[in-house]
Amino acid sequence: MKIALVHDQLSEFGGSERVLVALKKIFPQADIYTTVYNPDKLGVHKKIFQNWKIYQSWFGKIPILRDYYSPFRFLTPMIWESFDFSKYDLVISSSGSWMSKGIKTKKPTIHISYIHHPPRYLYGYETAIEWQKYLLVRLYAYVVNHFLRIWDFESTKRPDYMIANSIETQNRIKKFYRRDSIVIYPPVKIPKTFSVSRSKSEYYITLSRLAKAKHIDILIKAANKMKFNLKIIGTGRDEKYLKSIAGKTVDFLGNINDEEFKKIFQNAKAFLFASRDEEFGIAPVEAMGYGLPVIAYNSGGIPEYVKNGVNGFLFNSLEPSSLINAIKKFEKLSSEKILKMKLAARKTAEKFSEENFKKNILSFIGSVLDKDRTLKDRPYA
Repeated sequence: MKIALVHDQLSEFGGSERVLVALKKIFPQADIYTTVYNPDKLGVHKKIFQNWKIYQSWFGKIPILRDYYSPFRFLTPMIWESFDFSKYDLVISSSGSWMSKGIKTKKPTIHISYIHHPPRYLYGYETAIEWQKYLLVRLYAYVVNHFLRIWDFESTKRPDYMIANSIETQNRIKKFYRRDSIVIYPPVKIPKTFSVSRSKSEYYITLSRLAKAKHIDILIKAANKMKFNLKIIGTGRDEKYLKSIAGKTVDFLGNINDEEFKKIFQNAKAFLFASRDEEFGIAPVEAMGYGLPVIAYNSGGIPEYVKNGVNGFLFNSLEPSSLINAIKKFEKLSSEKILKMKLAARKTAEKFSEENFKKNILSFIGSVLDKDRTLKDRPYA
């Protein structure tokens, strides 16, 4: 089959980009369509995309639009509707804030949309920028977002099938779009071999974009108060502020290579996570792959896999004191119970392997093809 993968944007690398990479592995001959492709902003990950056939929209070719895209979100419908997918048998959109599910396809092309989340800024969820505190921005967004919500709802009728990345996202799709979907959890890269380190760990870790909705400040304030060592992997717009409030026990590592990543994760105590309304959260599961218990804020899709006292702990308030209480519970555990928790964490992570993602995606597409006689007998490219 002739296949296209459509992704919101390629100017940063996070969980949704990992899903795109996994889809490309499943369908290596697929063409890629996106709003913006900016390799310079992909950091160490840009080499992944070097040999891909990527079609960038007209929007991404205009520097002022590409670099300051937020005020120009009202152009979103025009961006996606400008692409022509008539030569493809199957189109899979990887849709989040930029609503790539809004592309137009015509029969016999089949459109399957993998939904990471409905756009947070349209439905009252926390975003990376606290735009509501600026009056002019708030007034502008009130008007633009009203029309984008209408288009977002109407364009959701376009995909033939919808896949949600978690039960949390599935519920939001039902609530905001009034559509049914199936859940296929995103792929998580976990080490093939696993051994539990019995040496005494000296630090906690987190991996995240340094943005407001991730609430890294909660982790830092807890570390400052308890004086525990905290290593933070990632970069983002709030980095300068977070460094300004960090005490001597907090270490910012930025983006690190695979070898450093593996070493740091293997020797950590546990993984800390304070993101609000996270639809799934690949980073905590990735940590579990290394046998790390996860201490996370009880929100969004996190409770779908973090179980209190089994593979980690949940805390119920976005306050340093609530996180500290959860950490104290963890540190009171005997070495035997911590070992048991590490093994449980690894077992949880294995459910979200890349192999399972591939199997589930191909199984779903196979069921779709069985329903569509026009595609059923076409060979895979």
